[in-house]
Amino acid sequence: MFGKLFSLMSTDMAIDLGTANTLVYVKGHGVQLDEPSVVAYVNQNGRKVVHAVGKEAKMMLGKTPIYMEAVRPMRDGVIADFEVAEEMIKRFIQKVQVRRSFIAPVIIICVPAGATPVERRAIHQSAQMAGARAVHLIYEPMAAAIGAGLPIDEPSGSMVVDIGGGTTEVAVLSLGGLVYSRSVRVGGDKMDDAIVNYLRREENLLIGEASAERIKKEIGTAKAPENGKGMSLDIRGRDLMNGVPKEIEITEAMVSRALAEPVTQIVDSVKTALEAMPPELAADIVDKGIVLTGGGALLRNLDVVLRERTGLPVTVAEDPLKCVVLGSGKVLENLEKMKGVLAPEV
Repeated sequence: MFGKLFSLMSTDMAIDLGTANTLVYVKGHGVQLDEPSVVAYVNQNGRKVVHAVGKEAKMMLGKTPIYMEAVRPMRDGVIADFEVAEEMIKRFIQKVQVRRSFIAPVIIICVPAGATPVERRAIHQSAQMAGARAVHLIYEPMAAAIGAGLPIDEPSGSMVVDIGGGTTEVAVLSLGGLVYSRSVRVGGDKMDDAIVNYLRREENLLIGEASAERIKKEIGTAKAPENGKGMSLDIRGRDLMNGVPKEIEITEAMVSRALAEPVTQIVDSVKTALEAMPPELAADIVDKGIVLTGGGALLRNLDVVLRERTGLPVTVAEDPLKCVVLGSGKVLENLEKMKGVLAPEV
């Protein structure tokens, strides 16, 4: 009876606070929330009053009336707008807490391995202000490796490349710790920007963030198609020559050209990691290969391009979008045993 009562008293959770999406894992219940990291608010006498968060707010991006604004409070994996991020975390916590808890939750929250102490403190403070009784941080590549089922405790190297919305985290893990990690501020957002810039430059067409994301998801590829054009998609935007709306056909080949720069940056960061790691661990990576996690891992042929340019086996994790939150959840479920994998206190 007391066990049941205690479970009603506290809802401990792990949060993957991503640039594009926020996922929440509730202890004993698994992933309970997966929503866009977007907030719509109204400015009232200099105070930001939240109108909507998550899916509802994302539908308002670029379409809000003059008195309202829809923003993404996370940029490059860290907090860009402290006040709005805190409200967003608070609302997401309320969504997963079915009953009013007697005790504030313990929260494990993910941070990029390359986040500065100031950025880590901002995330820690936001979670605290949102109502946590204790906050623990975990580095994203560590959580991703645990979520992907890599043998991080063994005395051999495991390499994970976590491609999120704002950052790509490249890490080598051994004996339960990070041997090498590097954060590159390139991810899904930079891919969207690259598509927007390509169409503006080559086709004189201006499209929005949502259209660029749709192109990336539907016909995005890291490698030019063998038949020349590949799949195609009709897309609407504004003609920059005469200012009127226009529709054009976008091909897979065009998207591969648009994404060439961010894909090259990801490949280069992996090569830099391979050059920097100790030779013994490099030998392990040759055997075990590289595991891709994060939403960016779903970009078609990215694993093929990495395989071709590094000469190593590359695999995409089973559920790349949820690897980070599932890894954080696993740590939450075994917090006393796995405390060693948490990031240093801020």
